[in-house]
Amino acid sequence: MKKLMGTVVILLSLVLALPAAAATDLPESHPFYEEITYLMDMGVIEGYPDGTVRPDQEVTRAEAAVMVGRLQDFDGTERATQFTDVPAGYYASGYIAEAAEAGYFEGYGNGRFGPNDSIIRGDMALVVERVFDLAFTVDVSFSDVPSNAYYEEAISKILAANITNGYPDNTFRPNQEVTRGQFAAFLARALEPEFKNDAVIPGSHQKDKTKDYSYRLADGSTEVHRFVDVPDRGDLTYGFMWTVEGDVNNYEYLELENREFFAYGYPYSERDLALVYPVEVGQTFTTGLGNDTITHTITGVNETVETPYMTFTNATEVTGEDGFRYYMVEGYATVKSVDAAGVVQSELLSVE
Repeated sequence: MKKLMGTVVILLSLVLALPAAAATDLPESHPFYEEITYLMDMGVIEGYPDGTVRPDQEVTRAEAAVMVGRLQDFDGTERATQFTDVPAGYYASGYIAEAAEAGYFEGYGNGRFGPNDSIIRGDMALVVERVFDLAFTVDVSFSDVPSNAYYEEAISKILAANITNGYPDNTFRPNQEVTRGQFAAFLARALEPEFKNDAVIPGSHQKDKTKDYSYRLADGSTEVHRFVDVPDRGDLTYGFMWTVEGDVNNYEYLELENREFFAYGYPYSERDLALVYPVEVGQTFTTGLGNDTITHTITGVNETVETPYMTFTNATEVTGEDGFRYYMVEGYATVKSVDAAGVVQSELLSVE
C-alpha cells in the first residue's frame, strides 16, 4: 500500500481501546460492522470509556487526523502546530501537525484548522486520495459533483479505486458530514480488496476482487487474473489493480465503472469501453481513437453462454461492426469472446 509500508501498530491514547465485539452500540447488523471491526483490530479506531464506538456519530477533522495518524504510525506526541485553533496542549495536536506536514490535511486558509468541525464527504475524498496516493481516475457521473469543484478529481480517484459508489440516486453528497462508520468504510476499502467489493453499483459487472480468474485463449494458452497491490515503478504510482499472468503476456488493467459505463483501463495508457448502461438491446457505443474506431452494439440480453467454468444464462452479448462479439455477465465481466469466423478467442476457465 502506498505510503503504508510500515506495520500498523496499536497505539496508546487517552481513550480506552475496546475490542469491536465489546462495543455496546455496534451490532453485527450495522452496515459498517465489518469495516469498523477491521480497523479497531488494527488500532486505527478506538472505542470510548462508556463501552461505545458511536458508529453513527459525525467525525470531526481532529478525529479524522488521529485515525489517519494511527494508520500511518505517526508519533502523535502533543506539540505546537501551524494552526491558531490547535494549541500544543490539544489532544490531537501531534497528529494534526504531522498530517498537515504530510500534505494529507489543509487548513481553511486563515490560519485555522477547524479541529471540532465535522469533516464533509468532499474533504474526506481529498484526504483518502492523498493518504493512499491514488493515481487513476474514472469519469464522475454524480449529479451533484460539478467538474470545477475542488474535490472532483479526488472523487474520481476514489471511485476508480472502488472506495465509493455514491448513493442510489446517483449523488455523492460532497457537503454532507461523515460518520465514524462511513469513514471506517472508506479507509477499509482503500486497504483491503474484500471491502472494495462493497463499493460497486447495483448490477455491477466487476469481478470479485478476492478471487482468481483463469481464462483459456484461442492458441490454447491460459491467463490468470488476480487483484493485487502493484508496487510503484520509478516515478509511476500503481496500487490495487488486476494483474494478468499468462503463458505469453503479462500486464495490468483496471475495471472502471460508473452508472453510465463499464470499461477496461490500462495504467498510464488508453481505456476500452466494454458496456454502456442501462443494458438494453440496440444500445451502441464506440471504442478506439481518431480514424481507428469501432462501433459496438448490444445485440442480446439474458443470453445463454457456455464456458468451461459454467453455463451462464444471463449474459449480455455485444457485437462489433467487425463481427467480433463478446459476452459480459454481472459479477464476472467478460466471460467469452468470439471472432467474426466463430473462433473462440477467450473463455472463462475457472474461478477460485
